[in-house]
Amino acid sequence: MLVKLAWRNLWRNKLRTAIILGAMVFGLVGVTAMMGFMTGFVDSMLSNAIRWQTSHLQIHNTQYIRNPDIAEQVSEGERLAQQLRALPDVDTVSARFIAVGMVASARSNRGVRINGIDIEDEARITPLSTKLSEGEWLSREGRNPILVSQKLSERLKLRVGSKVVVTFTDAGGQVVGAAYRVRGIFSTPSTQFDEGNVLVRKSDLQKTAAMKGVHEIAILLKDSQALETIKTDIIQMVEEESTGSRISVRDWQQIQPMLATMMNTMDVSNRIILIIFVIAMMFGIINIMLMSVFERTQEFGVLMAVGMQKHKVFSLIMLETTMLGATGALLGLVASAALMAILHHYGISLASVSDGLGAYGIDTVLYPRVSYREYQITFVTVFVASVLAAIYPARQILKQRPVDAMAEKN
Repeated sequence: MLVKLAWRNLWRNKLRTAIILGAMVFGLVGVTAMMGFMTGFVDSMLSNAIRWQTSHLQIHNTQYIRNPDIAEQVSEGERLAQQLRALPDVDTVSARFIAVGMVASARSNRGVRINGIDIEDEARITPLSTKLSEGEWLSREGRNPILVSQKLSERLKLRVGSKVVVTFTDAGGQVVGAAYRVRGIFSTPSTQFDEGNVLVRKSDLQKTAAMKGVHEIAILLKDSQALETIKTDIIQMVEEESTGSRISVRDWQQIQPMLATMMNTMDVSNRIILIIFVIAMMFGIINIMLMSVFERTQEFGVLMAVGMQKHKVFSLIMLETTMLGATGALLGLVASAALMAILHHYGISLASVSDGLGAYGIDTVLYPRVSYREYQITFVTVFVASVLAAIYPARQILKQRPVDAMAEKN
C-alpha cells in the first residue's frame, strides 16, 4: 500500500519529477563517460606497452638493467629461451641482442637502441610486421637490412633503399660499425619508441659485434591474469639452472612503473568523480523532497490525525525519495551503457591530437570502456545516497504535531 502511494505521490508533479530525473540521467551519463574515457586511455596505454615494447615479462642480466653494457648478457640465453617456449602458459618468446649506438645517414645522425631480433619470433610477439608504412618486414635474404621508424626516417631523410651506418661500442670498448640498407619503415603508437629504436637481424648485429648471446628475452603469455603465477614459475626455473643470481625476471609493471601507478590510481580517480556527482545529486534530491513535503504539510497532518502512525509517514517519504533515486540511477545507467556500447564498438577518432597522444603511447582511436563492476558500484552509490538524502525531509514533517500541520498554509 505504501509503495503504491509513494509512487503516485512521486508523479503528482510530473514536471518537477521529470526535471530531477533528467538531471540525474544526464549527470550519470557524463560521469560514466568520463570514467569510460579514462579507462579507455589507460587500456590503450597498457595494451600498446605490452604489445609493442615490454611484453608481459622480460628477462635481463641484473647488471644490464643498471648499466646496458653490451657485455652484460643473459647467461645461456638461447637455451633459456628455448625452455621458456616449452612452457604451456607461454604464447611467444623472443630473444634479442641489443646494442646502444648511433645510426647515421648522409644528412644527419641519431642515438638509438639497436635491436637484433629473430625475424619469426619478433613477428609473433609484436605487431610490427603488420604496421609497416613503407617497404617490407625483415627477411633472411639480403645483406644487412634494417627497419627504421617513420619519425626517424624523416629526421635522417631516409626512404626504403637508403643506406645508413650503424655504430656502437663492442665488449672490448672499441667502436665498431657496419653499413645497413633500409628495408622498411614502421610506425607505432609510441613516439618515444619510434624515435629511439631500430631493428636489424640478430645474426647481423652479432656479426658486427663479433660476439654471440642475448641481452633480453621478451615473453608474451596466453593469459595475462596468470602473470604472477607464471612469473614465479619462471623465477624458480631460472634459479634451478644456477644462473638466477645474475638474472632478473620483471613484469611490465616493474619495467614501466609509471603505467602501473596510473592503473592503480585510475580507480581512485573514478571514485572521486562519482562522489562529486553523488554529493551534487543529494542536494538536488533534498531540495525537491523538501518542496514536496512542505507542499503537503496539511495532507500529512490529516493522515496523522486520522491515526496514521508517524513511522509510516516517515517510511512513505523515504520510499518516495528512494524510488526517485533508484529510477534516476536505473535510467541513467541504461543510457550510459547504451552510449558506451556504441562508442566502444565504433571508437572515437583523436587523430587531430595524435602527436600529443604519441608521447604517452595512446592510439589515435579511443575505445571507452566501463566495467560491469563499475556500473554496479555507481548504482549502489546513487541508491544509498538517495536513501540518505530522504532522511532530512522526512524528519522535518515528523517534528510537527498533527494539529499544527493541518493548520499550515502553503
